[in-house]
Amino acid sequence: MRDRTRLSRMLASRSWVPAAAGYAALAIGILDIVRGVVPHFRRSRVSAIAGILPGTVTTLAAAASILVGVLLVMLAHALRRRKVRAWRAVVVLLPLGALVEALRWRHSATAAISLVLFIVLLINRREFHALSDPRSRWRALWNFLALGVLNFVIGWVIVGVHPSTMVGEPTNGERLQHVLLGLFGMEGPVQYSLDRTADLVYYSLAGLGALTAITTLYLALRPERPVAALSGDDEKRVRGLLARHGELDSLGYFALRRDKSVIFSPSGKALIAYRVVAGVMLASGDPVGDIEAWPGAIKRFMEEVRRHAWVPAVIGCSEAGGEVWTREAGLSALEIGDEAIVEVADFTLEGRTMRNVRQMVNRTERAGYKCLVRRVRDLSEEEREQIRAAADSWRGTETERGFSMALGRFGDPADGECVVVTAHKACEEGRSLPAGDIRAILHFVPWGSNGISLDLMRRDRDADPGLNELLIVKALQAAPSLGVTRVSLNFAMFRSALARGERLGAGPVLRAWRGLLVFLSRWFQIESLYKFNAKFRPYWEPRFLVYPTARDLPRIGISTLQAEAFLTVGLPKLPFRRKRRSGSGSIPPGPAPSGGPLPVSP
Repeated sequence: MRDRTRLSRMLASRSWVPAAAGYAALAIGILDIVRGVVPHFRRSRVSAIAGILPGTVTTLAAAASILVGVLLVMLAHALRRRKVRAWRAVVVLLPLGALVEALRWRHSATAAISLVLFIVLLINRREFHALSDPRSRWRALWNFLALGVLNFVIGWVIVGVHPSTMVGEPTNGERLQHVLLGLFGMEGPVQYSLDRTADLVYYSLAGLGALTAITTLYLALRPERPVAALSGDDEKRVRGLLARHGELDSLGYFALRRDKSVIFSPSGKALIAYRVVAGVMLASGDPVGDIEAWPGAIKRFMEEVRRHAWVPAVIGCSEAGGEVWTREAGLSALEIGDEAIVEVADFTLEGRTMRNVRQMVNRTERAGYKCLVRRVRDLSEEEREQIRAAADSWRGTETERGFSMALGRFGDPADGECVVVTAHKACEEGRSLPAGDIRAILHFVPWGSNGISLDLMRRDRDADPGLNELLIVKALQAAPSLGVTRVSLNFAMFRSALARGERLGAGPVLRAWRGLLVFLSRWFQIESLYKFNAKFRPYWEPRFLVYPTARDLPRIGISTLQAEAFLTVGLPKLPFRRKRRSGSGSIPPGPAPSGGPLPVSP
């Protein structure tokens, strides 16, 4: 009874129409591609059945099956994503194909099916509402024109590059006609004595035309990707909410990254920071603001998702935030790791459990290192520049990393409450450092009025082991004088699996999962980061990934890697390209605590 009710609701809402249309177009497109690629398929019974499908007549009644199939496959995804431009393209192609087939008196069933689908799509017009990127309209046009000219030139060469097998002496007009028809997947007037040459010319021209169609269609239908930017007014509102509710989430201050966008609840009492990456609307951390207003912000977030047919996802939310997201948005949650939090009042170097840390700190201090713990507002401009220079020189990769757990700047006047810990030691004779005697840096952002959260951890790679431990211990020891009672350290991926997998009585599945994580730790700092955090006797707060369905996880994973800059997509940097100067107060976001590479002492 419950299944019948659910089915009737689904049919009444018509939400199934875009998916059904998309999968139908995908199936027809695959049949068309197979029909064009496999010659025997054209004479098979399956070909006769596929011949009555509307996909075989969606171009000028005689276009090649490969091109038709590719176009339908491309349109299938856009239809499933409810793209309004894809809907417009299909409602033009369907009646056109039906008219051509009716005039030719071929496959009258095709014309009937096309008209039925046309009517269904018209009736369900409101189901196709997702917007494409308005900036892509002109890009799609220029792409079509530029590739069209280039393909014509290449096609002219292809047609004439086989003179020994060409039948007769075709005129320039016939060659022109052959190129134009070939780009649309049709045979032209130029004949070749060898079937192999004829096939080569045909498929080469058809491939060029397909390339133009695919790239133009992609630019016209690709997900909208607005430029993420935090405006000055939005930043003021974010800071106001953090001043009142910043203690709720240690990641709240990272909503002030200026390459994120924010969306507010109707009351303005809560917001969600996000960025759109590869069609995924990726939020980070919990909503900022009054918990009572979180549902309103989530509702606005999901409305924006539906408006653009994006995939919603949240990376690094707390358990409380995950419960609200799953309840209000109907999403699922997956635990991805734990955040290490140290209560300053409970921290001590005394006792057997802290012996290794105590010895390492004492050894590093005896090596001549001195530490300073200060608010950023207390630094001089010269000191800020030195710290920026040091952070730049110690960055492990050329690409700047960070999104969910990194601020992405240092020394901005608006971030005066941030805390910076520096280690100093004069360098050896004959060696110069980019920032004087600075050998390591920790940068913390505010967490409410009495907490700090680790943003950046970098050090000189030639410095002595134990320097990171020294910096963290000095920060914890200086915390009371700064009014800090709790310190959030690094994020440890899959910590609970590592911890439970080594306990007595762990099952074979859990042990196998832990073994895989330990194996992967050879390349990614999974186990080492967990053990480094555990040295300071923290308590662990789980963090979650919130997602719609399991089939969206690969796409969300790739988008997260792109957002955190572990996976970069774009043109390689040219050696002669001028290097851009970073903005005022900007340094690359450090990989810690987002689970990236952390310079951990052995």
